[in-house]
Amino acid sequence: MPQEFDQAQSASAGQEVGDIVESAGVQVDGTTDALDAVLDDIQSVLESNAEEYVGSFVQKGGE
Repeated sequence: MPQEFDQAQSASAGQEVGDIVESAGVQVDGTTDALDAVLDDIQSVLESNAEEYVGSFVQKGGE
């Protein structure tokens, strides 16, 4: 009887681990998509006006 309980407990733990791994995969996909969107925005700004973009980071005088 104790062996049956151990096997049932192991099966449910395995299912929980599978659910966690699947959830983490979805989070990684979402993060990757968000990062790609930010990089695309930066690329489009640099393509349209790189000089102005870089100039916004340069300090002038005593700033």
